[in-house]
Amino acid sequence: MRMLHTMLRVGNLEKSLKFYCDVLGMKLLRQKDYPGGKFTLAFVGYGDEADHTVIELTYNWGVEEYDLGSGYGHIALGVDDIYGTCDKIKSLGGRVSREPGPMKHGTTVIAFVEDPDGYKVELIQLGTQGSTKQAELANQAT
Repeated sequence: MRMLHTMLRVGNLEKSLKFYCDVLGMKLLRQKDYPGGKFTLAFVGYGDEADHTVIELTYNWGVEEYDLGSGYGHIALGVDDIYGTCDKIKSLGGRVSREPGPMKHGTTVIAFVEDPDGYKVELIQLGTQGSTKQAELANQAT
């Protein structure tokens, strides 16, 4: 396993992108609107998602601010076998709060588990999430 990203909910995506990219020197790696879910995801970081842990900025349309306590979303871990990993977590007494399957409004295969305090950890089936490097390899193959 390896860390993939940390998700933060933001009230103004443009201001957040300016901060992370212009102030902290990260790059906007990818951004996508999900009209059916009324949210936008923007991934920023210092290198390609295939090799680096990044930050996922989630803008829920129409929500301009969060209490700091609700701003935290989840930690994400990449796994080779999401179904086997969830089975193992359950067998060890862990709580799977969302069984593996494609994310709503997307194709990435995800699951969620919760730690003893209720913090969510997202599991992502490696190879199903988009990344700049994966897109480049796909383009080279065609």
